[in-house]
Amino acid sequence: MRNSMVRLEGATKVFSTPEGESLKALDGIDIDVGRNEFITLLGPSGCGKTTLLQAVSGFVELDSGRVIIDGQEMNDRPPYRRPVNTVFQNYALFPHMSVGENVGYSLEVARVSKAERTERVASALRMVGLEGMENRRPRQLSGGQQQRVALARALIARPKLLLLDEPLSALDKNLRETMQLELKTLQHELGISFVFVTHDQQEALTMSDRIAVLSNGRIQQVDTPRAIYDHPANTFVASFIGASNLFEGQANGDVVTTAEGTTIRHASEGAKNSRVTALIRPEHFFLDATEGCPAVDVVVEQIVFVGSSFELFGRTEQGRRLSAHVPAARRATIGALQQGQKSRWYYDPSAVHLIQGEVA
Repeated sequence: MRNSMVRLEGATKVFSTPEGESLKALDGIDIDVGRNEFITLLGPSGCGKTTLLQAVSGFVELDSGRVIIDGQEMNDRPPYRRPVNTVFQNYALFPHMSVGENVGYSLEVARVSKAERTERVASALRMVGLEGMENRRPRQLSGGQQQRVALARALIARPKLLLLDEPLSALDKNLRETMQLELKTLQHELGISFVFVTHDQQEALTMSDRIAVLSNGRIQQVDTPRAIYDHPANTFVASFIGASNLFEGQANGDVVTTAEGTTIRHASEGAKNSRVTALIRPEHFFLDATEGCPAVDVVVEQIVFVGSSFELFGRTEQGRRLSAHVPAARRATIGALQQGQKSRWYYDPSAVHLIQGEVA
C-alpha cells in the first residue's frame, strides 16, 4: 500500500501449549495500515488478533516475518523505542495518582519540563472531554471517563500509531456506542493511524475505514465494512459478520439449486455449472408479494420484537432454518402472522451474493 504507516510481511508466531502441542497464532500474515486509517482486527477469541497487535507494539516477538512502521523495520526494537502507544481493555490507570499525573506520566519519565507537561496534560484532557478533572482520582470517575483518561495518556506522547485492544468491552451498551463515535471522530481530527481489536461485529462496522477478518491465525478478508458485509469472501466471513442465510448448491445460469431442491435466483455472472454458496441477508427478505420477485416458502417458528425491527425465524419444508428482519415501520406486513403458519419470504435476485471460493 502506498503511504503505508504499518506493514507486516509474512508475520508468523507459534506458541507452545501446556499439553506440549504447538499453536500457530499467526500464520504468514501480510497486511498494510495506511496513514490516518482506522483499521479493525476482527475475529473470534483465539483467532490471533491480539497477538498481531502485540507483534506491532513489540510485546510479542515474531518467529518469522517483518514489522515495518513508518518505513522503518521494527523487529529488533523493544516496545519503548517504537512510535506506538496502546490503550488496553482494563485501562491500567495508577490508582494512587491523579488524572493529571496518570496522563502526564510518560512525559515525566521523559523528563519533560513541568510547564510543558502541565500544558500538554490540559490539552490532552480537553481533547477527550475531561477538561478540569486533573486533580480527580481514577476511583472518582465513571468507566467511560476512565477510558478517556487512558486514551489521553496514550495520545499525549503524540505517537504515529495508536493500538486499541478491546478498549470498550467493559462499558455498558449506550456508553459503548457513544465512545465508538467519539473515537472515530477523534482519530479523524488527530490524523493518526488507529489499529483497533474487537470481536464485536457491529463495533467494527461502525468505526472502521477497513476491517481485517481473522480466523485460525490467517486473514480471511480485508476490505471496507460495506464490501465485507455485502460481498464476503467466504462462508466464515459471511457467517461472522452479521446474520446470514446460506444456501449451498449448484449454480446453473441464474439459479442455484441446493441438494434438497430449493432454488435461489441470483443476478451474478460467471457462475455456470459450479459449486457455490448463495447468501441472502435477513433484511433482504420481505413479506410483500411483489411481481417478478422469487420467494422461499417457510413455516414460521418464532417472531421476536427487538424495537427497531421484528426478527422472524422459520424452516423450509426441507428443514433449512432461515431468518428474516422486518423493520418495525412495516409491522403491518406481519399482520396476523403466527408461529406454525406458512409464509412466503420474497427477495430480490440482485441482493443475492454468490460465494464461489474459500479462503483457507
